[in-house]
Amino acid sequence: MEKLTIKLYDILLCLSNALELLSPKLYNHHQQTTYMSYIIAEHLALPAERRRDLFYAALIHDIGTLLGSENLEIAETETVSIRYHGFRGWRLLKDFEPLKRSACIIKYHHVSYEYGKGMKYENENVPEESHIIHLADRVCMAFAPKTNILSQVSSVMDYIESRSGSVFHPAYVEALKKAAQKEYIWLNLFSRSPVEHIQEMICDATFLFSDEILEFTQIISHVIDFKSRFTACHSAGVAQIAKEIAKRMHFSESECIMMQIAGHLHDIGKLAVSNKILEKNDGLEKQEFAEMKAHTYFTYHLLNIVPEFSIIKEWAAYHHEKLNGNGYPFHLNGENLTLGSRIMAVSDIFTAITEDRPYRKGMEKEQVVYVLEQMVGRNDIDKNVVKVLLENYEDIVKIREEAQRIARIEFDNFTAPFV
Repeated sequence: MEKLTIKLYDILLCLSNALELLSPKLYNHHQQTTYMSYIIAEHLALPAERRRDLFYAALIHDIGTLLGSENLEIAETETVSIRYHGFRGWRLLKDFEPLKRSACIIKYHHVSYEYGKGMKYENENVPEESHIIHLADRVCMAFAPKTNILSQVSSVMDYIESRSGSVFHPAYVEALKKAAQKEYIWLNLFSRSPVEHIQEMICDATFLFSDEILEFTQIISHVIDFKSRFTACHSAGVAQIAKEIAKRMHFSESECIMMQIAGHLHDIGKLAVSNKILEKNDGLEKQEFAEMKAHTYFTYHLLNIVPEFSIIKEWAAYHHEKLNGNGYPFHLNGENLTLGSRIMAVSDIFTAITEDRPYRKGMEKEQVVYVLEQMVGRNDIDKNVVKVLLENYEDIVKIREEAQRIARIEFDNFTAPFV
């Protein structure tokens, strides 16, 4: 199998759409902010390379958002706390080489201009692109989506112009005023997929190769898992176990990397699940379980954005399917579940029942063996995968523990207060 190569844009769009699941109040917010940022940059004649970095930053500018209260702040508060999600987003991305400059843009995207003082923040230069995103972000949030868009342009522009110099960079407000005269820009802004209108203008062919994909999907796994302290290490454990079982079942090196990537991404749809459900320490009510069941559906369709993820998508999204057809959400049976999907299902179950959670300790070996053998007996999961896992039980437990130990350190670093 050839080594994996994908477009950076595709995986960013996948993540961007996933971030929209965090709150219905922010539906299409990242794409809208990206579109408006690009329009402003175009009127400023920003060089192509800087427009590209701005485009990437805007697509995922709220990547550091953790809590529902922060989503509410983004949606409803004029002045958003600078040191929260912008700085955390920078923490996530700052060491990923293809997005280093975009990370700096994200870090300061809620800094006000303050008549020029906002070009620096605590003796650090604030990128001009941060101020462009700040303006675009607030423009997008100023509209009432259920009211005719064009009828609101005048009042939104009055609101923006009244804050020119104090909150927003005056030159960028002037660029926006020129764009505001064209109705199609506002109609594009509130279309189903705003970035489709500017995608070709980027003309970028930045590709990620296997090692970079692995690194970036690990970052995405942090976005998924760090949403709740209860799940802060889960994907790290699943990814490493799935890779190890695949290796012991004679998958190729490139397939093992794909399995690890799938493990990183298998719960990306859980961004749609409320923390109230994720952190519940007893059985879910019927309505709560119905919400939980949707997460693998979202995983499937989010990963469908990346054409090269056709296999990874199935390995990741089918981890709650069962060989007897009683799983969810697609109710596939053994005939439709490849070995990779079967490995992911067992890896997810094993990680979930052996890892410690804040409200309970992980199961001991005897109980784990009982649970897995019961599931094999019901034809829920693959007996050969379970056999490999149990034959290598101690090694695999150590692999999970080490992966999750590192993830816990990263979670603590991510959530540590800024000084």
